[in-house]
Amino acid sequence: MPISRRLFFGAILSLFSFLSVAQTNDSINIISEEQRKTATDLMQTALNSDLGFEIVESLTTEIGPRLAGSEAELRSLQWGVKLGKELGFDRVSIEEFTMPFWDRGHLHISMTAPYQQDLYGTALGGAAPSTKEIQAPVVYFRDIHALANVKAGDLKGKIAFVDGDKMVKSQTGAGYGQANIRRQSGYHHAERANAEALMVRSVGSSSHRFPHTGMMRKNKDEWATIPVVAISNPDADHFRRLHRLGKDLAVSLHSESKWKGEVSSGNVILDLIGSEKPEEIVLIGGHIDSWDLGTGAVDDGAGIGITTAAAALISKLPKRPKRTIRVVMFGAEEVGLLGAFAYAEKHKDNLHNHVLATESDFGAQTIWQLVSNVNPQATLVIDEIAKILSPLGIVRGGSNVPGGGPDIIPMARQGVPTIRLNQNGRDYFDLHHTPDDTLDKINPKELAQNVAAYATSIYLIADSEVDFKPENKEQ
Repeated sequence: MPISRRLFFGAILSLFSFLSVAQTNDSINIISEEQRKTATDLMQTALNSDLGFEIVESLTTEIGPRLAGSEAELRSLQWGVKLGKELGFDRVSIEEFTMPFWDRGHLHISMTAPYQQDLYGTALGGAAPSTKEIQAPVVYFRDIHALANVKAGDLKGKIAFVDGDKMVKSQTGAGYGQANIRRQSGYHHAERANAEALMVRSVGSSSHRFPHTGMMRKNKDEWATIPVVAISNPDADHFRRLHRLGKDLAVSLHSESKWKGEVSSGNVILDLIGSEKPEEIVLIGGHIDSWDLGTGAVDDGAGIGITTAAAALISKLPKRPKRTIRVVMFGAEEVGLLGAFAYAEKHKDNLHNHVLATESDFGAQTIWQLVSNVNPQATLVIDEIAKILSPLGIVRGGSNVPGGGPDIIPMARQGVPTIRLNQNGRDYFDLHHTPDDTLDKINPKELAQNVAAYATSIYLIADSEVDFKPENKEQ
C-alpha cells in the first residue's frame, strides 16, 4: 500500500478512535462521581426499606377496592393526601375532575342446559342491566372473528358466547391486546345481531374460577345496551367441551350493572420541590383506583407504593435534586385513563417543563429492563443509569421506545420524554382485574427492588442538567 494511502487510513482510524473515546468520556462524565455514590447508597437504602410494601398494605387494607368514581375512590384520594403530608412532601393537593360513574351491581348467572350449574362471571365495565331474568339458548362462537361475521338479527332471543384462547403466561404480557378485543368490542357485533346478552371468555391467564373484569369500548359514542359478562376460564373451557359434544347450551342471567350519572374523582399530586430548577418536573406515579373484585394490590396499589416510596426516600437525602419530583396518584385509570387526560389538559401550558415521565403499572414482580424515549444525548444518561441499575438484575432495552405507562400516554403524545422500568409480568394476568388481586400476592423483597430502581433512576434524572426531550416530539 502506498505511503499516502496508509497515512490517509491511519488518520481516519485515529479520528474514529478519538470520537469513540470522546463519546465514552462524555457518557461517563455526564453523571458525576458524587451522584453515582448518592445513587448507589440510595439503592441500598431502598433495598433494605419496607416503605413501599407498607404503603400498599395501608391502601388495600384501610381503603379496600377503589372503583373509579365510587365513595371508596374518594376516600383513597384523602388517604393519598394524608400519606403525602406524613411523608414530608413539600406540596400536597388533589386536582378534581368529574366523570360518569358505572356501578357493577349484583349478577346472577347459571347454566340451565344441558344441566343446572352455577357459573362464575362478572359484568364488564359499561355493560347495561337486564330488565328481567334472561333465560335463553346460547350460541357458541369460537372467537371474536366468528361473531363479527354474524348477520344482523340472527341472534334474536339468544345469548352469544365468544370463546377464545386463554392467555399464555409471558414476561411482557404479550397477547393481552389481541385477546382484549372480545372484551372491548364484542358487544358491537352481538347488539347488531339482536342478542339478548353477550358472554365472553375472561381475558387472563388464570386457571382459577375467577372472572376477569375490565372496561369495554364505546361504539360510536354509545355504551352497550345489553348485559355483557365475562366468565372464568374454567367455565369457558367447560362450555367449549359441551359444544364439542354437540350439547344444546342455555343460560339464566340477571345483571344490575348500570350508569349512575356524573360524580367527582381526582388526581393526588405530591411534590418534592427541586433545589435549583423547581420549575422543571420529573413525573412518576401509578393509578389509585382499582377494579372492585379484589383490593387492587397488584393493579395498581403496587405502583402507588413503589413510586411514592421512591420519592419519599429521595426526600431524605442531605440535598434535594435540582429538579422537582412529582408523584401523581392518577384517578379513574381503569375506566379510560380519565385522570391521565385530566392531568394533561390541566397542565397543557406547562408540559414543556415536564422533563420526563414514567409510571409503575404492571404488578409487583421485579424490574428486568429499562427502556427510554429521549434524545441522543439524554440516551447516554439513560445508558449510564442502566449500568448503575445492573446489580438489581436490570438490563438496558430499547432507546426509542414510546410509552412510559398507560397514564403517561396523553403527556407522551404532547412530546414529554419517557422511560419505562419494565417489570416481570408473568403472573400479572393471573391476578389483574380479578378477585385474586390481593396483598398476599406481593413479595416485599421484589417490591423493594422496584423501589430501589425507581429511587435510583429518578434521583439521577432529577439531578441531571441534561434536556431529555426527544427530537421527534410527536410520539
